[in-house]
Amino acid sequence: MAIRLGDVAPDFTADTTDGTITFHEWLGDSWGILFSHPKDFTPVCTTELGAFSARKADFDKRNTKLIAVSVDSVASHHDWAGDIEETQGAALAFPIIGDENRQVADLYDMIHPNANDTLTVRSVFIVGPDKKVKLTLTYPASTGRNVDEILRVLDSLQLTADYKVATPVNWTDGNDVIIVPAVSDDEAKERFPKGFTTIKPYLRTTPQPNK
Repeated sequence: MAIRLGDVAPDFTADTTDGTITFHEWLGDSWGILFSHPKDFTPVCTTELGAFSARKADFDKRNTKLIAVSVDSVASHHDWAGDIEETQGAALAFPIIGDENRQVADLYDMIHPNANDTLTVRSVFIVGPDKKVKLTLTYPASTGRNVDEILRVLDSLQLTADYKVATPVNWTDGNDVIIVPAVSDDEAKERFPKGFTTIKPYLRTTPQPNK
């Protein structure tokens, strides 16, 4: 069954390159990003794991833990980590789940038979501290993910979780945001002391409230 936004992220216990973890316990009070890789020693995945490792400090600042999953063994992951550091210039900085029995892949519907009946697609799940799924992205095996975009949507998710705002097209951290239509003008005056601009009755912008 496909996982939908707002669902509780399926919990699991699995072996990883950092030892055995239980997912919900491992997350604790943090946000989490679980992302899958078709298999070890593949070129696109190697670049992705290096890039996410190089940017780990950016995720740490956002109280967000990274964890990857691949359908190969933990021993294979450890071997692959050497290639990642050698070719990408960044040592693997977060755990990779060994998922030889497809436990996690099946829980998170990561195998799409019409794309490939044995390999996981490039799935991304952002999970909040409440253990609920806040965002899902699915890429074909041929397309690498964009670290800046993952950070951008994470910023939006964390902002909109705390304030009654939405983020417009191409928004990045620090830009103006949209006041949600359910907030009246009177309420907006209280909630957003920096003021707001009414473009249309349903389209009001305000400076980012947590800046």
